[in-house]
Amino acid sequence: MLTLLKERDKQAKWNGIPLLLQKLYENSHPNSDFSQCQSILKEISPLLSMEAMAFVTEERKSAQESTFPNTYTFDLFGGVDVSDVWVLLYGMLYLVSVTCCSCLFLFSFVQTEGVTKRLAERNDFVLFLFTLMTNKKTFLQTATLIEDILGVKKEMIQLEDIPSLSSLVSSFDQQQLANFCRILAVTISELDTGSDDKHTLLAKNAQQKKNLGPSRAEINQATLLNIPGFIERLCKLATRKVSETAGASSFLQELEEWYTWLDNALVIDALMRVADEETEQSSTVFPVMRARYESGLANTSTRNQLPQSMKIMHEIMYKLEVLYVLCVLLMGRQRNQVHKMIAEFRLIPGLNNLFDKLIWRKHSASALVLHGHNQNCDCSPDITLKIQFLRLLQSFSDHHENKYLLLNSQELNELSAISLKANIPEVEAVVNTDRNLVCDGKRGLLTRLLQVMKKEPAESSFRFWQARAVESFLRGATSYADQMFLLKRGLLEHILYCIVDSECKSRDVLQSYFDLLGELMKFNIDAFKRFNKYINTDEKFQIFLNQINSSLVDSNMLVRCITLSLDRFESQSDIKVAEVLSECRLLSYMSQMSMRMSFLFRLINIIHVQTLTQENVSCLNTSLVILMLARRKDKLPFYLRTLQEMEYTKKYPGFILNNFHSLLRFWQQHYLNKDKDSTCLENSSCISFSYWKETVSILLSPDRTSPCAIVSYIDEAYMDIDREFTEE
Repeated sequence: MLTLLKERDKQAKWNGIPLLLQKLYENSHPNSDFSQCQSILKEISPLLSMEAMAFVTEERKSAQESTFPNTYTFDLFGGVDVSDVWVLLYGMLYLVSVTCCSCLFLFSFVQTEGVTKRLAERNDFVLFLFTLMTNKKTFLQTATLIEDILGVKKEMIQLEDIPSLSSLVSSFDQQQLANFCRILAVTISELDTGSDDKHTLLAKNAQQKKNLGPSRAEINQATLLNIPGFIERLCKLATRKVSETAGASSFLQELEEWYTWLDNALVIDALMRVADEETEQSSTVFPVMRARYESGLANTSTRNQLPQSMKIMHEIMYKLEVLYVLCVLLMGRQRNQVHKMIAEFRLIPGLNNLFDKLIWRKHSASALVLHGHNQNCDCSPDITLKIQFLRLLQSFSDHHENKYLLLNSQELNELSAISLKANIPEVEAVVNTDRNLVCDGKRGLLTRLLQVMKKEPAESSFRFWQARAVESFLRGATSYADQMFLLKRGLLEHILYCIVDSECKSRDVLQSYFDLLGELMKFNIDAFKRFNKYINTDEKFQIFLNQINSSLVDSNMLVRCITLSLDRFESQSDIKVAEVLSECRLLSYMSQMSMRMSFLFRLINIIHVQTLTQENVSCLNTSLVILMLARRKDKLPFYLRTLQEMEYTKKYPGFILNNFHSLLRFWQQHYLNKDKDSTCLENSSCISFSYWKETVSILLSPDRTSPCAIVSYIDEAYMDIDREFTEE
């Protein structure tokens, strides 16, 4: 049998891999000669290393047997299974375990789909891999292998099951901790179902009923927060300055040439580490590997500049991973705990100091893109870092008093002065903000963001994220001082320019601008006066209306803002307010009953219980706001009767009101859940949640004699209000 295998090995050019694996298998027992096993593995490793490097440095086409023969032979004769056994059974013997892990790492890059799924099925194997990360020589290989395995693992691992997790994390240097964040990202993010219908609120509510306790991602987030010093180290990594040695600026420029290498940077590091560890007998193999690796440097000025250039590139990538983890934790159940820690460790002032030199640095206009992507793909390191930075700011500011840390001391004083001049109480959160934790320098982070936002090109992909980040600063209880701070810096005019003059076409960007405009103008008579000054012709106003009406899902929050503001202004006896009410095109337009009814009819018509999502449920709440304001003025019956008349005019008798009845029934199930936070509804409308609940109950009354009950306006022949909610 052995002779036959040797003969076949020569004919098929298997390079002795089957024979080596047979020897390894024969020694897979506790009494084996470990030194012999180590020698066998060292013979196999360079054969896989050569093909792994070729896979990374070339076009990364789908792996074929003819392209990577050693890898396929290794798999064909059970190499993965043998290595798996060795890593588990002899983990205490680091030398053998580490070499086995290196073989699996090399193999996984060419055969990712197959090998990682098989390895992912062994939960004990996956958990044991974490213990190998204490070995600095193979940290990168192990980390990359774990990341690949977790990416295809059906069930999320629990971090608390990792042996001595706290000690493991404490043993990492800052570079290792940043790379470890790539793994953590998979373990603390909720698994995406990958199906749009599963993102409906109906499906989410049903899922929540099944999962009564916290998810694994939430448990893992709590586990991380219990590791001493973990958040502090992440904050230091996120705010660490790039080396400012001589020539650093030229290296930043040189980084543009490395975009095509970015997605493989850590992989190459790991592969080269394997190469450096191999024995002298592999000297004929690794010059080929290095030649392939160094051939990618042809476009750079000199080979010896690589270390500094790679250092800067890695620093950007490290910050990306760290900012992502912090962002997820800020959106989790322990949000207040995370907020307190990152404020204490001065994350925001640190990012402010990096803003000009790294985060929003000037770079060339070259259209270089990542390996495997096209020029329309926003995946360059600069772009990805900016977006992750903006997402962090959005999560940090959203409905939290720590948002004022985005300002410096002078800007906080400006907020106080605005309140004093307007003769209104100063915002309590401004008074309570610790001045030792705010931004340094002439401008705070929010002001810097506004400056780059106004300079952003019309086609920029950042516009959406910039608007979201600034809007999050305004969310919560409406603050006149916050609004005026932004109005004085020309934000309203910038938004209107983008909506009207540049006639923005992107739905995502338009939605973010409408949402921001709504928060900026809500209840603020000065903002409406500025609006009327900018939208000073019928032509401009018509363009603005066309943008609103083009998609109510995107603009409904602005419609809500205008409706609420008009209602408040009409109740005030102030000469300035009366003047703006008579002159402002926007307020005059919304004051027409026919316009409000048109918006109400369309808002109800574009949503259904089965299609409600986190994005469009605001349409339901905006329609409720319109009716709550009508109820305050005893006009609710008139609105319902008008809806009934509009149904008949459109030849859809009962359709709108039946749909609205179902939507309100779902509203009760969704918002009256004990875990649901109702403060967002109160803050966005300045209407108590009890009034929301009362209005919905009145509308859903089964009494057909009630003038405020929906059923009173649906003819018996068209009644369809008791249908059960299904996802179909």
